[in-house]
Amino acid sequence: MDEGRCCRMCNDYRSRLSAIQIAEAFSETGFPLQFDGGTIPNLEPRDDIRIGETAPIVTREQDAPVLRNMTWAWKGPGGRPVFNFRSDGRSFEGSHRCLIPADAFYEFTDAEPGHKRKTKWRFTRRGHPWFWIAGLIKNDAWAMLTTEPGPDIAPYHDRQVVLLDRDQAMAWLDLKLPETELLGPSPAGDLDVVKVYPRA
Repeated sequence: MDEGRCCRMCNDYRSRLSAIQIAEAFSETGFPLQFDGGTIPNLEPRDDIRIGETAPIVTREQDAPVLRNMTWAWKGPGGRPVFNFRSDGRSFEGSHRCLIPADAFYEFTDAEPGHKRKTKWRFTRRGHPWFWIAGLIKNDAWAMLTTEPGPDIAPYHDRQVVLLDRDQAMAWLDLKLPETELLGPSPAGDLDVVKVYPRA
């Protein structure tokens, strides 16, 4: 589990996506998205998805990518939840990889004077209505991959989740590109940030 400068690494994200939007990311790949259970699910828009909750992910099952619900975080050796997993210098060949669809994620810094709760920041990708977060599956649960922070994240945290473009879906699920090309930090100017709490 990653530890951050001011708090734990990303433990909250947003997904307001429909199953149709997610399926469209695979429309030109030659690997159309399938749905667990066989029918298109009605995904509820969620502004806050937190550790221990069930959320939709895409994983590779036999001959096709499949959208299914799975719990965020598996139990580590001491029973603590593993919700982030360091990608730096690791090979994920032979691992069970997944994609987490998101349109925003949150980071937290120390509470501002006069406030007890930590300051909450929302990050979105400039020019991208939504994106993938690279993930890993273990024990029927998933965790987000992390890497060194890009310039937009560095003022808020000393790690960041690995973000992928929508057209990189199969590259990660099938590991068609080296990890060094897929799992790096976000470039400068890639992210927009808004303070969610406390409001100005």
